[in-house]
Amino acid sequence: MALVLGRKPGESIIINDDIKITVIKTEDNMLRLSIDAPKDVSIVREELLEEKK
Repeated sequence: MALVLGRKPGESIIINDDIKITVIKTEDNMLRLSIDAPKDVSIVREELLEEKK
């Protein structure tokens, strides 16, 4: 089960008090996100993980 949130450009969500995900902009069916997390947190696009399988 997943949590689904609606966010507008400039709005953020916080995960575990130290990961901040902000919507930068939306246009033409594209969403741009800014992810601010500690250096020890790995951030990888899902399709890159699928290629390794």
